Amino acid sequence: MSSITASRSVSRGTPLLLIASMGCAMTVLDTNVVGIVLPTIARDLNASFADIEWVISAYVLCFAALLLPAGSLADRYGRKRVFLTGIALFAAASLACGVAPTAELLYVARAAQGVGAAFLLAPALAIIGHAFHDERERARAWAVWGGIMGLTMVLSPLIGGVISAWLGWRWAFAINVPICALLATGVVRIVDESRDPTPRSLDLPGIALFASAMFSLTWALILGPDRGWLSTPALSRACAGVNLFALFVWVESRRAHPMLDLALFRSLPFVGAIVAMFAYASSAQVMASLLPLFLQNARGESALVAGAGMLPFAIAMLILPQLGRKLAAYMDSRQILTLGLAVVACGNLAMMVAARSASHAWLIVAMALLGSGGGLLNGETQKAIMGTVPRDRAGMASGISTTSRFTGILLGFSGLGAVLAEGVRSALTAQMTQTHLPVVQGFTERVMAGDFSRAFALYSPASMDALVHIARSSYGEGFARAFAGASIVAAVSASIVFLSMRRKNR
Repeated sequence: MSSITASRSVSRGTPLLLIASMGCAMTVLDTNVVGIVLPTIARDLNASFADIEWVISAYVLCFAALLLPAGSLADRYGRKRVFLTGIALFAAASLACGVAPTAELLYVARAAQGVGAAFLLAPALAIIGHAFHDERERARAWAVWGGIMGLTMVLSPLIGGVISAWLGWRWAFAINVPICALLATGVVRIVDESRDPTPRSLDLPGIALFASAMFSLTWALILGPDRGWLSTPALSRACAGVNLFALFVWVESRRAHPMLDLALFRSLPFVGAIVAMFAYASSAQVMASLLPLFLQNARGESALVAGAGMLPFAIAMLILPQLGRKLAAYMDSRQILTLGLAVVACGNLAMMVAARSASHAWLIVAMALLGSGGGLLNGETQKAIMGTVPRDRAGMASGISTTSRFTGILLGFSGLGAVLAEGVRSALTAQMTQTHLPVVQGFTERVMAGDFSRAFALYSPASMDALVHIARSSYGEGFARAFAGASIVAAVSASIVFLSMRRKNR
């Protein structure tokens, strides 16, 4: 009888699990598909490199800042209701992205899409957690969820390449609308409403201060390469970000129900696990957005070929969590996290070499190595964080974990983007001087944005071959420096994790 009941429970829960997982997968699919079409967007909208950075950063900023409040609102007002609200907002913002006539309107719409994504992901995770109570069923549910998310990561570059090649970049956003309609229909029919009987209160000052601090720091990182790191605009925004973050910490330490419980950070193992999550996001997961730029702008691949070229990285990210689970029988979390970060550091170093060479074989190996380190971390970081806190603090720890992941992606993309921009600019200047070609106004900006056709149109056709070589190699040098920066982040973080997680949290 118990087996029949369990079977019925599984059959009822499977459609719900697929719907909630699909909601989560939408956020990953959108991020990775957009990474493939960024160069096309730059050309079509005549966008600067800073504009292109904001297309990603505006989305991730709103996503990261609102994940915790979205979860609180879902617990308070109903997970199904908030999930449907998120679907509607995500669909409307996707449509706005698809019809945006300028880069500025595109990244405003992307910010709204990030808000919708937060209200998709947070209630979807809560719906899964609420629906599956038995330990065995819950383990199966999260395994299915992880498989869907991993498969989405593998397929999204290919989908992005197909959309860019056959439909145009606007369909990378517009395609979300019918998918959201199907998802909403499934939610209405299958998902039951649920609430937390004792919901958390919203920490509005904490939300506002955290979002403002991240926005200011991101703005400073994007402005730096263009205006100069010591310029008043860049310095003022960097100082504002640091001060706002300090004020956020001060406010959170004095609130009865803070968005961020600072007491958790008294545990060194917890701090080490959070550092691992942040480093994984900023030096490995962020490459889902940066590698397509490298393949198209430095290697000269089409969007379709670049999407296929992402497979070594994406497949390794999908497979290696399985190896991580087997390694857990022989290694503890500290060792697996340290190993994963060390592999990411080596993978980024290998990518640095690949960026300065023309070897396709070396590039494939480097991408697979980088993805392997990321896969080990993807499977272990969340587990390590939850294993360093008492069970009654699991909800807060999970929220901090997710926020640190997306904060890492945000600061990783804008920080490595700043290194990339500086590298491309300096390499262009040096190579144009060596070849005795004059630097025409607007040429550097167009090359940095990946809009090579407009950049080359500024010169006579006789200079075309030299200009192509200069532009591609300059982009390769910029990426070499960005990969080196990511390698340093991963290596330093590996040392911090190894030292801070020596003792167990009791």
